[in-house]
Amino acid sequence: MTDNRFDVGGKVVVITGAGQGLGREYALAFAEAGAIPVLAELNPDNLASVEAEIRDRGGDCLAVATDVGSPDSVEAMVAGTLDAHGRIDVLVNNAAVFATIPRRGFDEIPYDEWNRVIHVNVTGSWLCAVAVTPAMRAAGQGRIVNISSGTVPQGSPGFMHYVTSKAAIVGMTRSMARELGDDNINVNAVMPGYTPTEMEHASMDEGLHGFIQGKRILKRAETPDDLIGLVLFLASPGSAFITGQCIACCGGEVML
Repeated sequence: MTDNRFDVGGKVVVITGAGQGLGREYALAFAEAGAIPVLAELNPDNLASVEAEIRDRGGDCLAVATDVGSPDSVEAMVAGTLDAHGRIDVLVNNAAVFATIPRRGFDEIPYDEWNRVIHVNVTGSWLCAVAVTPAMRAAGQGRIVNISSGTVPQGSPGFMHYVTSKAAIVGMTRSMARELGDDNINVNAVMPGYTPTEMEHASMDEGLHGFIQGKRILKRAETPDDLIGLVLFLASPGSAFITGQCIACCGGEVML
């Protein structure tokens, strides 16, 4: 007998920032699980690369060039998704500015850099949630998975704009879950620890990486595989009674 409680097959899943890093990993995992990932990505080369990777593996996807900080671009991505597939079952709000920003004191952050991080990480997530909500409401169901960060409960120094933006995601998740509960739309947040991918990080070195691992109960590097199961679970029927929650996935680096 087939257990469908954790099946995401056939679901249309919008993944922002799907062209690299963890967004790419989520997209590949959803495609492998039989879902149809919508690759909402700003970088055209990365977008084409992940689309080709999914199709080469026998999966299906929709690639849409998207600037999550632009209302018009987000609306066009949602309209294109609905034209192609008629519905949106899941939104994974993954797009964020982090890897490219240097570590420095909060009083040394340039004004334009502060605004860019807040705009992409917070406003972009809000714009995407606003855009998918009408289709989810019309369908009487939906899942929004916001990506926060384990830096929030730690108050990690050196990246105040990033930590602030990911703290805002926690508040957004809780408020949004309250507002969308009557529409049968679940809203949850994932708090990853630092997870190495193919992306280079402007401030990460072996010393800092080792320090992070040393704080964990499970003293090893976090991998994308450690996060994929949680994100797929929050998109599946098995998490139907979970909403408004922030779930840390960081090897015990923080406990909520």
